[in-house]
Amino acid sequence: MKTAQDFLEGQILLIDKPLEWSSFQAVNKLKWAIRKQFDLKKIKIGHAGTLDPLATGLLLICTGKFTKKIPELQGQKKEYTGTITLGGTTPSFDLETEVDQKYPTKHITEPLLLETTQQFLGDVTQTPPMFSALKKDGKRLYELAREGKSVEVKSRNIHIETFEITGIQMPEVHFRVVCSKGTYIRTLADDFGKALDSGGHLSALRRTGIGDFHVDNAVTPEVFQQRLVKSG
Repeated sequence: MKTAQDFLEGQILLIDKPLEWSSFQAVNKLKWAIRKQFDLKKIKIGHAGTLDPLATGLLLICTGKFTKKIPELQGQKKEYTGTITLGGTTPSFDLETEVDQKYPTKHITEPLLLETTQQFLGDVTQTPPMFSALKKDGKRLYELAREGKSVEVKSRNIHIETFEITGIQMPEVHFRVVCSKGTYIRTLADDFGKALDSGGHLSALRRTGIGDFHVDNAVTPEVFQQRLVKSG
């Protein structure tokens, strides 16, 4: 049973973020639950790596003195599973926006899919999407994108350790990726579609691992709150 002191001294909490929740909402839910349970006026709490609202899976949430560990945790490699839908692109590279262009997929075979993944392994250069939380001149890129503005986004060096196809049900391709900090899976989906002489967008994403932490050991914000109340 955890005490107020445990949370203040520091905990790393493994949370399975639900679909359509922002990472900020998940952190706030835990912060409110911990403060209410132990009648605390304040407690430091933060997450080690944002997940988009349309993604589910592992969020590492640090409390108290362990918030100092956030930069170190953010730097660890990430594992994702998900689905790329081929034959169409979207401005956001995922389902946040509608399909704006369609492309042929009849030429795409299983050998071509498997062969094309090889282009993305190792040290690669990637351009973050316009629909991202990165800032340009003090404004988040997604804010500019929603205003219909386009700005030059600097590419970055990333490392993709694993990119494997786990299932094919055209036009949907299921995958597993192990990658470095700073990798945008949405950009990978868009780039993969282009490399296939077609188009593609990310239609499902789940973060399954961060470093040695795995989503199998995580609980939803609701379950965390219920357990906290029961333990009290």
